[in-house]
Amino acid sequence: MTRAAKRGGTPEEAASSSRRVFAGAEADVVPMRGRNAGTPLDLDLIRGQAANRSAIERRAATLGKRRSVKQEWQTAWLLRAVTMIDLTTLAGDDTPGRVARLAAKARRPVRPGLLRALGAEDLGLRVASVCVYPTMVPAVVEALAGDDIPVCAVAAGFPAGLTPFAQRVEEIHEAVEAGAREIDIVITRRHVLAGDWEALYDEVRAFREACGDAHLKTIMATGELGSLRNVARASWTCMMAGADFIKTSTGKEKVNATLPVGLVMARAIRAYRKLSGFRVGLKPAGGVGKAKQALEWLILVKEELGGAWLERSLFRFGASSLLADIERQLEHHVTGRYSAYHRHPLG
Repeated sequence: MTRAAKRGGTPEEAASSSRRVFAGAEADVVPMRGRNAGTPLDLDLIRGQAANRSAIERRAATLGKRRSVKQEWQTAWLLRAVTMIDLTTLAGDDTPGRVARLAAKARRPVRPGLLRALGAEDLGLRVASVCVYPTMVPAVVEALAGDDIPVCAVAAGFPAGLTPFAQRVEEIHEAVEAGAREIDIVITRRHVLAGDWEALYDEVRAFREACGDAHLKTIMATGELGSLRNVARASWTCMMAGADFIKTSTGKEKVNATLPVGLVMARAIRAYRKLSGFRVGLKPAGGVGKAKQALEWLILVKEELGGAWLERSLFRFGASSLLADIERQLEHHVTGRYSAYHRHPLG
């Protein structure tokens, strides 16, 4: 008998919970107005943004305490989280072989035997995308041939965003031509720090046009923006310029994705939806390596934005190690034991 069965959480109950979570999230989805086309720049609205740090931090501190997800429901939410991962490798020693192995993991993110033990083998589990540097895009496209898993490329001078502007635009063009269907660009932080919202708007607008049909995620490097108020202002500017997602971090900053930052960004997304009719996605990245953290982010999204955002078209995790920890938690649910990380290789 498995540990889950001893606790009363049988594989059948876990599978039932998983299907209810998956079906429930889909049932909440209301048809969107369409891809975010952006709006004219409203400087009064942007400059009028405010952020009460103490209140935001108090709210963020309650997310993992007031609402608890246990046993088979935790398993269901973790399986859901897997489908929202942009499985990422951004290492200087990446090779075609390594990214091909990552693509294989993207196809089968959780071991088939573990899915069978959970009664979830028929869910068709896969990650949201595979995210790599532009030079690795052709190798991932080849490795994923025949699968509808998008290839995502970081571009526009990642991670600092300080290469010449024309070069950043051309990098986007090249990634899209190579087969990238999603582009994660990094903004020029000095525009935010100097309050030059027109320059930031024009920059993101140009990147959006360069993407064509590929979806644009704007990385704001929130740990380097100086204040939560600047995070709110940058969020609004990027959305007005047509970003499909706003993303916290490159993963290279000293401070990456935090729940207070996530709250500010989620509330900006909610207000922009009310103003424009467009839904914009949210992507925390950097420092989200534990299953517990993933659950806290899912709770944040559920409470601040609603069930419509709990699917891959509107919420992503930018992660590499997160998937391994989720697999460890799923195995613990089945066996009652935590396995070593080397049992869950990514590539």
